[in-house]
Amino acid sequence: MMMTDVAVTVLPHGEGLDLPAHAEPHAAGLDLRAAVPAGEPTTLAPGDSALVPTGLQIALPEGTEGQVRPRSGLAFRHGVTVLNSPGTIDSSYRGEVGVLLVNHGRQPFVVERGDRVAQLVVARYLPVRLVEAEALPETARGAGGFGSTGTG
Repeated sequence: MMMTDVAVTVLPHGEGLDLPAHAEPHAAGLDLRAAVPAGEPTTLAPGDSALVPTGLQIALPEGTEGQVRPRSGLAFRHGVTVLNSPGTIDSSYRGEVGVLLVNHGRQPFVVERGDRVAQLVVARYLPVRLVEAEALPETARGAGGFGSTGTG
């Protein structure tokens, strides 16, 4: 698969942290690391949320978005996930990438400098314009809602 270069700026509080990278050739996501100060971890009590800095700014290619997604291990082991999952980074955004974490677990969760807190997936999107129609084309599913697929 062809790689696309994406420009990234490391902010002062992100210096020394590894840049996000694919852990293996077929991994979709790049791990985002916490750029909290060394020796000053962020603790999320059960039910709390916090915006965790990454120390990075990125310039995504036009026609793409960055999706900030949870790490499955954090969700499974600790109940910690991305609150607005997936968070969207538009290609026009040039501010710091942040991760909005929430602790749904029963124990406090400590975020240390350099911890992998989320993953970033860069995806293409299709710009659309909604146009009003008198009726929609028929499909086999029709208006079947939540839980309606595979129940025929």
